[in-house]
Amino acid sequence: MAVINYEPLDTTSDVTTTKTLLYEAIPLTGSIIGEATYSDGNVKNYTHGMFQSVYDYPYLSSSANHILDLTVGFSAGSTMSGAVSSVQESKKINMYNQFAQVLLGYTGSNNAVREFELDLNLDGTGKASAAFFINFSRLITKDQIKKGSFSMIIGTGSWALPFGPRTATLTDASASETGGTNNTIGGDYGLLYDVTNTARGLVFYQAGIVVLGTASWAAALTDFNSGSAAGSLLRYTLEQSFVSASISGSCDALRHRIKNISFNNTTEINSTIYFCRVPHNKYNYSSNPTYISSSQIRVKSIATDTSVSYITTVGLYSSNNELLAIAKLSEPLRKDPTNEITLRVRLDY
Repeated sequence: MAVINYEPLDTTSDVTTTKTLLYEAIPLTGSIIGEATYSDGNVKNYTHGMFQSVYDYPYLSSSANHILDLTVGFSAGSTMSGAVSSVQESKKINMYNQFAQVLLGYTGSNNAVREFELDLNLDGTGKASAAFFINFSRLITKDQIKKGSFSMIIGTGSWALPFGPRTATLTDASASETGGTNNTIGGDYGLLYDVTNTARGLVFYQAGIVVLGTASWAAALTDFNSGSAAGSLLRYTLEQSFVSASISGSCDALRHRIKNISFNNTTEINSTIYFCRVPHNKYNYSSNPTYISSSQIRVKSIATDTSVSYITTVGLYSSNNELLAIAKLSEPLRKDPTNEITLRVRLDY
């Protein structure tokens, strides 16, 4: 049986870790999110009526990929709560509280759910008591949305002409890896500003969630939603839509106005790097039975020649000498007593 020699690794000098971030551009056009391409065949509404899902292809197709979920909500303390003509009020309040609880947590004073705010202070001012929630699929956000890369174009025209003559472009351009964001239990978040530097919403990077506050849009969107009652065509303002329209109806109205969404997702690759050192006086022979032919080393033609071997594989073993990982070299490396080799092995996870 061949004798196996193990070369110990010094964890202080032979092992290190690193992190690599890979970015991928994600363009989501309004023709997919809206109703142009598939006539809403890629939009799935559920019997519970609490949110709707958008796919990149008709959702009944086996090749459809989930892109995002849409819903709306308002807090119990908002002016919309308790309206006479309110539709799905309890569900809208529940949706708002669910997102607020998961992303912001509770206030310290009375342990109430913290409401969304259109600033980075979390001091109780600038509240967004009613909001749209866009929850992007993990399939496209990966580990997180890259800070400073988010852009969203929303039409602010009439229902019939949402993109003419006005649109609003929201970006988190002021956010970066080093500033312009805040951190909560839901992860880092930044503000979405329009060209007038007015905060219109928030983007939670790790969660992949966009929150669009409605208060600052109310004056501009007086012809936000369309509906029908007793055969008559109705026009809702933004606030009326939140009160009188269903959740799916308000989500349809928002999708009707989304022209484009783009951002870079982030894939985080964590690596452990092992520096496997091969001393000059070791591994100059092979334990492979084919190394010997008729009691002679195959790679030596003269008995006095220097012994030589070729390294093709590195094995990483546990403290109990159990093989854990194998690394293959792209080509054999010549090893003899006159040289030393350091092999860099990287494990990604």
